Amino acid sequence: MAAGGGRLDGKVAIITGSGQGIGLGYAKRFLEEGAKVVVAELDEARGKAGMDAIKGLGEAIYVRTDIADPESGEACVKAAADAFGTIDILINNAALYHDIDNTDVSYEYLQKVTSVNQHGAWLMGRAVAPYMVKQNWGRIVNQSSGAAYSYMFPPMEFTGLGNYSYSITKWGVVGLTKFMAAQLGQYGITVNCIAPGITMTEATKKVVPEMFLDGMTGMTAMKQRLEPEDLAGAAVFFASDDGKFCTGQTLVIDGGLAMPA
Repeated sequence: MAAGGGRLDGKVAIITGSGQGIGLGYAKRFLEEGAKVVVAELDEARGKAGMDAIKGLGEAIYVRTDIADPESGEACVKAAADAFGTIDILINNAALYHDIDNTDVSYEYLQKVTSVNQHGAWLMGRAVAPYMVKQNWGRIVNQSSGAAYSYMFPPMEFTGLGNYSYSITKWGVVGLTKFMAAQLGQYGITVNCIAPGITMTEATKKVVPEMFLDGMTGMTAMKQRLEPEDLAGAAVFFASDDGKFCTGQTLVIDGGLAMPA
């Protein structure tokens, strides 16, 4: 699809963590659908790499953004508004994942992961909301994870209650989505959530053993591995006028593993 002729034609979208992986997949598809994209990425090297990957697809800028820092998030939103005039769409994709440490069960580490994965989504939502309220139109898409629906672990020797920081924060994003949707709906703003299963990004390949990937794929209904581009269509739906009466919802995209009610 040529840039400028899609369902998001002329809309301005901030996509956090879009220098790589799922976020980059969203950025590519949004540009193809006609949106103007802000690549909001903490790591400058990833941000520049992401900009290189989307070169020629449409209008885009890179803004270095730490979503866990309120001032950084506000600065990102201001830079986006200065560049493009307003903010129409926020995709809260960024999270601690590729460098997650499942062996660290300290309270301090739980706080760190929560500050990014959960509080970061709220901070970015808070930053964009005034722009969306003013124009009586907006779309916020939060990113949870299939990990939010996975509670079972193999038997092991008890050494203390784990904090399961990633799963906990991603379940928190599901709840956050509902509260944001309830508050913002009267202003023409929808807030929805995507919960991907294990997606074949470089981060996944780094942190998830190949044998585990095979096992999880075999447990899905579709018996296929999920790629970043497989998630982009859902994000476009939520971000477009097609989803104008869909809010407070979480869509699990995992090939038929969790299948929550």
